[in-house]
Amino acid sequence: MSSVDLFSLATSGVNASGKLLQTTSNNIANVNTPGYVRERTELNNSQVFGVEIGNTERIINVFAQNQLRRDITAVGELEAFSSKTTAIDNLLAGDANSISKGMSEYFSALQTAADDPTNLASREQVLGKSESLFQRMRTLSDYMIEKEEELNLEFTSLINRANTLIGNIGDLNRNIVIANGNSTADQPSALLNERDKAVDELSSIMGINVKESQTQNGAVTINLTSGESLVLENGAFNLFEVNTDADLSLKQLTLQTNFGSQTKADASLRIQESDLGGALGGLFGYRNEVLGPTMRDVGQLSIAFADAMNEQNKLGMDLDGQLGSNIFDIPSFRGLAYADTNGDYVVTAQVTEGMGAELTDADYKIEVTAVSGGAPSELEITFLNADGTPKKDGSGNDIVFSNFPVSSGFNELPGGIEVDFAGTSSYTVGNEFLIQPTKTIASKIDFSTMRPEDLAFATPVRGQADSTNLGDASVVNVAVSNTTVGAGIDRSAFDGAGGIDTGAPAQIVFTAPDTFDVVDGTGAVMASVTGTTDLNNLIEQAKNSGTWPAGLSGLTDYPGYDISLDGVPRAGDSFSLAYNTDGFNDNSNALNLAALQNENLVQVSSEATNTPRTFQDAYASMVGRIGEDAAMAKVSLASAEAMQVQSENWFQSVSGVSLDEEAANLIKYQQSYAAAARILTTAQELFNTILQSAR
Repeated sequence: MSSVDLFSLATSGVNASGKLLQTTSNNIANVNTPGYVRERTELNNSQVFGVEIGNTERIINVFAQNQLRRDITAVGELEAFSSKTTAIDNLLAGDANSISKGMSEYFSALQTAADDPTNLASREQVLGKSESLFQRMRTLSDYMIEKEEELNLEFTSLINRANTLIGNIGDLNRNIVIANGNSTADQPSALLNERDKAVDELSSIMGINVKESQTQNGAVTINLTSGESLVLENGAFNLFEVNTDADLSLKQLTLQTNFGSQTKADASLRIQESDLGGALGGLFGYRNEVLGPTMRDVGQLSIAFADAMNEQNKLGMDLDGQLGSNIFDIPSFRGLAYADTNGDYVVTAQVTEGMGAELTDADYKIEVTAVSGGAPSELEITFLNADGTPKKDGSGNDIVFSNFPVSSGFNELPGGIEVDFAGTSSYTVGNEFLIQPTKTIASKIDFSTMRPEDLAFATPVRGQADSTNLGDASVVNVAVSNTTVGAGIDRSAFDGAGGIDTGAPAQIVFTAPDTFDVVDGTGAVMASVTGTTDLNNLIEQAKNSGTWPAGLSGLTDYPGYDISLDGVPRAGDSFSLAYNTDGFNDNSNALNLAALQNENLVQVSSEATNTPRTFQDAYASMVGRIGEDAAMAKVSLASAEAMQVQSENWFQSVSGVSLDEEAANLIKYQQSYAAAARILTTAQELFNTILQSAR
C-alpha cells in the first residue's frame, strides 16, 4: 500500500472545490442571462489518491430542448396568423366598413325612391347610398392592398433575419468544432449557448429540425421540417425572397445554396410555404388562406353588384324618357406575362356585360396552345387560387379548359370575362399570362353617371288593354329583357330615339279565347298561336309557334320585351304594346332594381354546378369564414402558448439556474474548500513538527 501524500490530497481537494465554486458562481452570475444553460463540473476519484477534476459541461435535456423549439415554432406561426386574421375580422365585422350595412341602406333608399319615382331628392339619395356602399368596398380593398404591401416588407425583414441567423449558426458551428479540438477538458459553453439562442430564434421564424453532427465534434445540422438543409457542417444555405413570374406582389421563397469558397455552383430550390411553419409560415398562411381570398371575394361581390345594377338599369327608361345606361364603370384589366413570355404583348381582359353573376373569385392562367397568323387560336385556361395553385372541382381535379378556341377581338372565357390579344409581337405556343379579375377591382370601380335623372325607374314599353275589349283579361306584366340598339344579332326592337321599330310586335289580337295573332306596327300579322292554355309570355309563345318570321328567328333576343295577361279574353280583344312615352310615374323597373337584393347573383365557387348566393349571403359567408378562422386561431394560439409554458418549465427544470440549489451548493463547496485547506494546514503543521524534532 502506497503512502498517503497529505499535501497532494489537500491540493487536489482545494483545486476541486475551487473549480466547483467557480462553476457555481458562474451559474449564479448568469441567472438572468437569456439563453444561459447551467453548468456542472464533474469530479473523479483518482486512481492513486486525491480527486481529479473532470469536464465542465452544460446540463441539458435534448428532448426537452427539441420539444421547446417545436412549441416556439407553433406559437410563432399562430401568433402571426392570429394577429393578422383578427385585424381583418374586426374590419369586416365593424359597422363603419360593413358592406352588409351599406347594401341595406342602398336598397332601403331604392325602395323609398320607387314610391315616388319622379322625386329627384329620392333619386339623389339612391346615388348617395350607392356611393357610400362602394366607398366601403374601396376602403376594404385599399386596406387589403396596403396589408399585402406591408406583408411583403415583413417577409423581407424575417428572411433577412433568418439569413443572418443561419450564417451565424454556421460560423458558430466552425468555432465550436475548433474550440473542442483545442481543449477536451471543458465545453465551449458560451459558444454553445449563443448557438442555441440563435437556433431558438430561428425556430420562431420557421420550423426546423436540429441534429448533432456525427463527424464534427460539437457541430449541428439544421433542416427545415420539410427536409431541406439550412446549415451544414461545412457551410450554410440562405433563404431569400423572389417575385413570382407574373404577379409582382406575390412573394415566394426559394432556398439558395451557398458553398462559400468551394467550387460547386449555386442552386435554388422552391420552398412550399404551407410546410414552412414559424412566423414566416403563419404570414404565408394568412396571405394564402385569408388575405388573398378575401381581396378576391370583395372584388367578386363588387363586380356582381355593379354589373347587376347596370344590366337592370339598361332595361328601364330614365327620367329623360331615354333607355337606361350603366350606373357603374367596371374597368378592364391587363394580363400579366409570366417570366418566360418575352415580347410586346398586350392582353386585355374585361367582365362580359351581363355576366357578372358568372364571375368567380378565381385567377386565370392562360397558355397559348395554338397560333394562327401570329395570334392565338387556341388556349388552355386554368383556374387558380389566390396562392397560384390550381383550383379543384368537387372531385379533386384541377379546373382546366383545354383546346379553348379564340379568334380576333374579345373572346368570352368561362367565368364571365372576355379577353383580347394584341401587341406588336407575334404570339407563340407556350406564351403564358396571368389574369386577376377580382383581386383589386373593388378599388377601381367608379360611377358612369351621378345624374339622378339617369336612374331608369320606368319600363320602356307599355302594355295596355283596348277599351272595347269584352273579356276580363288584363295586362299583369310587361317584361323587358333586351334594349340593345343596333343591327347585330343581339339587337332589340328599341330604336334608341324614344320609339319601337315598326316591324316589331305592337299588338296582341285574340281571334278566340285560346288563339291570338301578334301584329306589328304596320298592322301586319307576324305570327299566330293556337290552342294556348297559358297567357304568360305571349310573344315568346309566338316565337316558338313555328310561324315567327324567318328573318327574325336568328336574332338572339328580339324584340326584347314580352307581355303576360290574366283572365279570360274573348275573340276580338286586343292589347297594344308601345314605347312608354311620358311614363315617368312608372316604378316597375325601380322595383326590379330593388328585387335584385334577393336574387342569387354571386357565385359560390368556380364550379358551374353550384347555386349562386345573394349579395348579403355572399358577404355574410365571407365574414363568417374569416371570423371562424380568427376564432380557431385564437383558441389554437392559447393552446400552443400553454404547451410552450410546459416545455419551458420542463427545460428550465433541467437546464435553468435555481438560486436555491446553487446557494446550497455554494455552502457545500465552501465547506469542502475549507476542509481541504485545513488538511493542507495540518500537513504543514505536521511537517514543521517533524523538522523541529530533528533539530
